[in-house]
Amino acid sequence: MSRDLASRADELRETIRYHNDRYYGADDPEVTDAEYDELVRELVAIEAEHPELVTSDSPTRAPGAAARSTFAEVEHLVPMLSLDNAFGHDDLLAWGVRIAKLIDDAITYVVEPKLDGLAISILYEQGRFARAATRGNGFAGEDVTENVRTIAQVPKRLTGQRVPDLLEVRGEIFMTHVAFGDLNDRQIAAGQPAFKNPRNAAAGSLRQKDAGITATRDLSWNCYQLGAVEGAPTLESHLTTLGWLEELGLPVNPEIRPFVDLDAVAERCRELESVRHALGYDIDGAVVKVDAVAQRNAMGSTSRAPRWAIAYKFPPEERSTILRDIMVSIGRTGRATPFAMLEPVLVGGVHVGTATLHNEDEVARRDVRPGDTVVVRRAGDVIPEVVGPILAKRPRGSKPWKFPSTCPACRRRLVRLEGEANHHCVNDACPARVGQQIVYFAGRGAMDIEGLGEERVAQFARAGLLHDAGDIYSLTTDALVQIERMGQRSAAQLVEAIDASRARPLWRVLVGLGIDNVGPTAAQAIARSLGHLDNIASADAESLVAIEGVGPIIAQSVQDYFARPASRALVAKLRAAGVNLAGPAPQAPSTDGPDLSGLTFVLTGSLERRTREEASAQLVALGAKVTGSVSKKTDYVVAGANAGTKLAKAESLGITVLDEDAFDDLLAHGRHSG
Repeated sequence: MSRDLASRADELRETIRYHNDRYYGADDPEVTDAEYDELVRELVAIEAEHPELVTSDSPTRAPGAAARSTFAEVEHLVPMLSLDNAFGHDDLLAWGVRIAKLIDDAITYVVEPKLDGLAISILYEQGRFARAATRGNGFAGEDVTENVRTIAQVPKRLTGQRVPDLLEVRGEIFMTHVAFGDLNDRQIAAGQPAFKNPRNAAAGSLRQKDAGITATRDLSWNCYQLGAVEGAPTLESHLTTLGWLEELGLPVNPEIRPFVDLDAVAERCRELESVRHALGYDIDGAVVKVDAVAQRNAMGSTSRAPRWAIAYKFPPEERSTILRDIMVSIGRTGRATPFAMLEPVLVGGVHVGTATLHNEDEVARRDVRPGDTVVVRRAGDVIPEVVGPILAKRPRGSKPWKFPSTCPACRRRLVRLEGEANHHCVNDACPARVGQQIVYFAGRGAMDIEGLGEERVAQFARAGLLHDAGDIYSLTTDALVQIERMGQRSAAQLVEAIDASRARPLWRVLVGLGIDNVGPTAAQAIARSLGHLDNIASADAESLVAIEGVGPIIAQSVQDYFARPASRALVAKLRAAGVNLAGPAPQAPSTDGPDLSGLTFVLTGSLERRTREEASAQLVALGAKVTGSVSKKTDYVVAGANAGTKLAKAESLGITVLDEDAFDDLLAHGRHSG
C-alpha cells in the first residue's frame, strides 16, 4: 500500500466532511449530487480494499453519507398495497370486465415492466431526500434511509419548477445483470458465497447494517407510483404523473407504454415476456394500470390491493442444460430423494444447478439419465424441476439410472416398503437425517432461530457441537467463535436468537420436533387442547382423536414419536434448557362474539392485520373448526395476499371466499359482506 493511497483517503474524508457541512449544516451545497456520490464511492472503495485505512470518524460511517442503519419501524403515509395477479389473457380480460362495471366511461391503460426487486417508499420534504422505507407489511416498513442514500439513482434533492412541499414516492430497487455479475465475481474472489439471483442480491444489499457495504453494490432504482403528496400540480393521469416525476429528477422506466384496449395491453405483455432477457435486468411480469386518476379514485381498493391495477404474471420458464449426475439426498424423516446435478443455467432469473427428481418411479417415468440434455422448468419461486430429456441429443451407450441400495450418508440399506413410492433410510442416527431434523427445528415455521440454517448446522455438526436439536441450547459465544467465518458479533447474535426461541409457544416446539403428519394446524389444536408437552407425550389414542382436526393417523404418529427413547431424551434436553413446554389454557368457545360452531374454515395467503395463527385462534375461540385443506365440507376460505392453490380449489367448488375485511365482519357479526 502506497502513501499516496493513504493520502488520497485522508483528502477524500476532509472533502466529504466539508460538503456534508455545506449540504446539511449550511443548506448551501457547492457540488452536484452526482459529484458528491463519486467522492463517497471512491472513498468506500478504498476503505473496502484497505480496511487498515478506515478511521472511526470516517464520513462513510456517519450520517449524511454511508451511515449505519438502525432499521427502525417507519409508518407509511399512505399504505403500500399489493397487486392482484393475472396469469394469462383470460384473467386479464376478466379483470377488465370487473373494473368496467365500476365506471361509465371508456378506460385507457398503462403497461409497465414488473421489476423483480425490492419495493421502496421514499419521502422528500421541501424537495430534499428525507427518508426511505421498505414495504414491510404495507402499513409500516424498515427504515433503510442511510442505505438508500448511497444509491446513485436516488436524487438527494428534487429538481424542476414544480417541486412539492412533500412527496412520498414508490418504486423498485433492483440490480442489473451487469452489476449482479460484477458483485458475484467479487464475492467469489473474496471467498464468499455467490448470490443466487439479482433480486436476492439487491434485497441483501439494501438490508446491510453497514450502509458502506450497500454503497459498493451498484443498486438501481425506478419509481412507478405516488404515495402521499402536498403541493403538487394537477395530475389527471398516471402518464402525466410519471412525466412530472421525471421533471423532478426521479428515474422512470423507459419501457412504460399507454394503450386504449385490453387486447393491445395483452400484446404488450407478451412482447415484454419475449424481450425480458434483453432488458439488462430481471422482470417477472408486467403491471397493468388504469391511466385516469379520476377513474382510479372511483374504482378504489380492497383491503390489500387497488382494483385499478393488476400484475400480469409470466408463465413458467423452461431452459435446456446438461444433466451431469443424479444423486440422492436424505431428509429429516429418512426419505431418500433423487435430484439432478445440472450444468448451471439461468431459469426464471435464478441460476439453477440442481433440480428435484422426486423418487425412483419419477426418474424412470421421465427416463432422464446422466449425460442427457434435459429441459428444466422453474415457475416463480417453485423448486426447479426436470421436465424430461431431449432424446435427439442423448449420448450413445446411455443406460437407465439405478436407484442406490444404500444411504449415501451412513451406508445403511435403503428401504422401500411395498406400495410406497419413496425409499427411506431407517437409521435414526444417520448424520444426514439428524442434520435435517436440526435445521427443521430451527426453521421459520418452527422455532424461528435466525442464523441457524443448513450450512451453519452442518458446520457445527462437523465441529462436534450439534448432535440433535437439544444441543442448540448448549451453544455458547466462546465455542462458536472458534468456527471458521464466525466472528464475535455473529456468534453473539446467534446465541441471542437461540435464547429468544426458548419462549416460543408450545405449538412451535411441537412442529419443530418433526412428528410425522403434525403440521402447524394440528400442532396448534393439540397444544390448545392438552396444554403441556408432558400431557401430549402421555396422551392415549382416544384423547388425541377427540381433538378437533386430529384423526387416527396423526394420533398414531404422536404416540409413535414419544414412544422412542431418542425422542424422550430430546424432550429432556429441551426441558433442561428452559424451553417453554407449556401451552395456552384449554379454551371453551367464546361468548364474546357470534357462535361459529359447526362451521369449517381454511386459511390461505398472508393476512395484513393478523397472522394466520392468530386468525385460527380467533375462529377456534368462537367454536369454529380450522382445517388445512379445502374440501366440499369447507364453509369458508379466508384468503390473504399470495393465496395459491387452496383459493383456486375453493373457487372451483363454489365455496365462499372472504378477504380480511369480510373476515372481520364475520368475526364481529357472524356474517360476511357480499
